[in-house]
Amino acid sequence: LVLSLHLFAVLHRLKAAGEAGFELAQALTDRFDEDMETVLREVGIGDLAIRKKMRRLAASSAGVLQAYEKALGVGEEALAAAISKALPAEAAQAEASIKRLTHYLTRMLHRLERQDIDALAAGEVQFPGNVAEEVGEDEERC
Repeated sequence: LVLSLHLFAVLHRLKAAGEAGFELAQALTDRFDEDMETVLREVGIGDLAIRKKMRRLAASSAGVLQAYEKALGVGEEALAAAISKALPAEAAQAEASIKRLTHYLTRMLHRLERQDIDALAAGEVQFPGNVAEEVGEDEERC
């Protein structure tokens, strides 16, 4: 889940950067897919099953990322609901965790908006710190 939040935030930022951002987003997506295939192989998934697992994983990831994008346009409550749906069933009931993750994603999006596209292209992405630390700071300010 946390990986998908970070991937979404970076792809969202790159989308706002036009053509250069699109090319970087495609390269990031391709690299992510390659890494996921490597992970599947490392956990023992055989060559014959890799393609099927990768198709399922890609469809699931795309669905989650699209849900975040749609929710982002609606507001924080919708974003929290999208994050909740991506959590495992037992964790989906953890309202405090959902709130922390929603705040963290919002902070991450704002932080990435201020980062230069050339720095992002060079791999110099700056994410907020620890989720609990970041949320604690936000809650103190509210």
